[in-house]
Parts: sequence; C-alpha cells; structure tokens
Amino acid sequence: MSTNERLRRRIPQQDRSRAMVERIIAAGHTVLLENGYEGASTNRIARTAGISPGSVYQYFPDKDAIVAEVVDRWTDALHARISCVFAEALDGPADQLSVRVVMGELLDALGENPRLLRVLIEELPRSPDSRLAAFERRMDDLLTVWLRFHLRGHDAPPVGAIAWMLVRTVENVAISYVLDRPPVERDIVADELTAMVTAYLRDISLP
Repeated sequence: MSTNERLRRRIPQQDRSRAMVERIIAAGHTVLLENGYEGASTNRIARTAGISPGSVYQYFPDKDAIVAEVVDRWTDALHARISCVFAEALDGPADQLSVRVVMGELLDALGENPRLLRVLIEELPRSPDSRLAAFERRMDDLLTVWLRFHLRGHDAPPVGAIAWMLVRTVENVAISYVLDRPPVERDIVADELTAMVTAYLRDISLP
C-alpha cells in the first residue's frame, strides 16, 4: 500500500462531520504532545476526543493519518509565516537589518511550539516528500533566486549549493537552540546568525 493510500481519509461534507474531524485532530495534537509519536494510538486519541475508536476510523484510517494532519497544519502555518518575512527581506539588499528580521522571526516561530517541534524532528520518520522538506526546498528556491540576482557580474558561484548550505545551517542552529535551550539569550543567537550570514554573503560577492 502506498503512502498516499495509507494516509487517505474520508473528507467530511457536512458541518457536523467537519466538527468531528476537527475534534479528532485537536485530540491528536494533544496526544502527540503528551505521549510522543510512539505513545500515540488511535484508541488514545479517541479517548481524548471523547468518542469511540469506530468514530475515528470513519474519517482516518490509522494514527499516522491523524499525525500527518496535525504536522501538516503546523508546518503549513510555519511555512506561510517564514516565507512571507523571507520573501520581503529578499526584495532588498543583504543588509544586517533585513537578515536580522528573518532570523528573529524564525526563532520566534519555532519557539512557539517546541514540544511539537521535538516530535517532528526527533520522532517522526523523515522523508523527501515531508512538509518540512518542502519548506526547506521553498527557502532554497527563494534564496537561490536572490543570489542569482545580486551576484550578477561576478564569477558565477554555485548558488544552488550556497542556498542549500545557508538554509540548513540557519535551520539547524535555530532548531537546536529551541530544543536544547542553551544558556544563551535569543537576541544573541539571532545577532550571531545575522553576522554569519551577512559576512558570508559579502565575501562571495567580492569581485
């Protein structure tokens, strides 16, 4: 059975059905945070929602379908929030102010739900078609376009590779900061990430 077939669920058509789906997803979110991916089960989600397991199966084939919906909604919101700020910053020059706005927004967005972030990073299987991977590719594409525009007239650097490395370097530092909670102030992390990125961009843009 393919991933799409396994995760396929009934799409509610009536208000009552849609309300039931939202109830199940909310319960799935709660169970995922409290018990993690391995500790989540359809029965536990049903108990949290106050319904029978049979009611859950009317809309979701298994717990993975519920978890996928919870994670998709969170990563969609994260993607929209960061993409908007990132796109606005890329409209201008690579100055410290615009880069600093992106770094601060990334740390804030990831830090709003560290428990779900931990489940996403440490417990859920990583796949090339995951929402997190799609988010990273979107950031790669935006930064690649910006680099190609601003590095015109210079020896052609490998902008795709540069974008890939920068996105994942910043992402990994931000995620580690949120999950590890080191004794470092948030503004210091944002400032140092900003200094690192702008210094690197200045270096590769030198004639």
